[in-house]
Amino acid sequence: MASHVDSAALPDRNWPLVAAGAVLGCVGIGALFSLAVLLQPMGTATGWSRTGLSAAMTLAFLASGFAGFGWGALSDRIGPRPVVLAGSVLLGLALLLASRATTLLQFQLAFGGLLGVAVASFFAPVIAATAAAFERRRNLAVSLVSAGVGVAPMTMSPLVAWLLTHVGWRETLLVLGLLAWALTLPAAWFVRAAPMPAVAAADGAPAASMSMAQALRSTPFIVLALAFFACCAAHSGPIFHTVSYAVGCGLPVTTAVTIYSMEGAAGLGGRLLFGVLGDRFGAKPVLVTGLAVQAVAAVSYLAVDQLGGFYAVALVFGMAYGGTMPLYASLAREAFPPRILGGVIGAMTLLSGFGMALGPLFGGWLFDRYGSYAWMYAGSLMLGLAAAGIVTRFPRTARPGGTGGRTAEPVAALDPGRAAAG
Repeated sequence: MASHVDSAALPDRNWPLVAAGAVLGCVGIGALFSLAVLLQPMGTATGWSRTGLSAAMTLAFLASGFAGFGWGALSDRIGPRPVVLAGSVLLGLALLLASRATTLLQFQLAFGGLLGVAVASFFAPVIAATAAAFERRRNLAVSLVSAGVGVAPMTMSPLVAWLLTHVGWRETLLVLGLLAWALTLPAAWFVRAAPMPAVAAADGAPAASMSMAQALRSTPFIVLALAFFACCAAHSGPIFHTVSYAVGCGLPVTTAVTIYSMEGAAGLGGRLLFGVLGDRFGAKPVLVTGLAVQAVAAVSYLAVDQLGGFYAVALVFGMAYGGTMPLYASLAREAFPPRILGGVIGAMTLLSGFGMALGPLFGGWLFDRYGSYAWMYAGSLMLGLAAAGIVTRFPRTARPGGTGGRTAEPVAALDPGRAAAG
């Protein structure tokens, strides 16, 4: 029998990594979702269709998904800092190239392809390093890293909207590129993996010898990847198109952007709240509840057309989708060893990228075809409920610190190779 070490006795480490990860997430997501604010002005200025511009976001999510797997696996080998440095350089370059695009295809390749690759470097490597570095406050630490994503709508999006009132969309992207370099390159210095103590695996803990191939075939990974896909497909369309939907309801664009900011503020609070609840009650039940709330909130946008109603829905929707996102990484840390966690989270990101890619593209296509976002919001309801149902199939694992009286899942249930070997 392997010796047991109470993980609650291990010190929490690497809070500078948490702060740096929050900054990186804010800048990366803020740059990516600047297109939600630029969508209508760019279409008016260039004549490019909403579907074509939305396709740039779809390409960004696809590129981010594939790159996230690569970045995560690479960070397992060389550490997260060089990966994040490379992504920081690419981020500013992508925005500068997008600002110079003269055709829709050029814009799609720069903003969609290169920017998506760059932003992916900020997530799987940093989240994996954070999840591996914390035990007692793991859900809170990962949620704080993810909180940068929630800050982006309150900072980057208003900045983009303000710039658009003074300069054109090209100059706006140019400023964002320079700002991205100024913020992310220094933050990358604080990104490092905390040294892990030599602790023997306890009964029911993730098998240290599990290979990446075994992990990707395991039940926990399949459940998390499918749920992550459905969850992101459910909320990406509303996140991206709600500003345009609100403008269609008669709100000025600068006012409509504040709805997105409200989602971000609520998401920030949701990340902190769900992180604390996840540490208290376990990540799985909190995630299931959050996904169900997210689904109902998404379709509720159809019931409002005034600013107050938009704010009320954005508060609930933002808190739900923001709070659920970090919990996937926490569940992955319960099921897989830190040695391959970057690759596992990167592979999950790949599937989530596919989900994120669906919302903007199909939302734009449905709007162009039917002149309405109703089908997009209804689809978000169904996908969100499906994600909640999928998470219920995640095998039970030991709570961090061994508290709470929950039974640990045998290692064989996490590792098909060991289960087959008897």
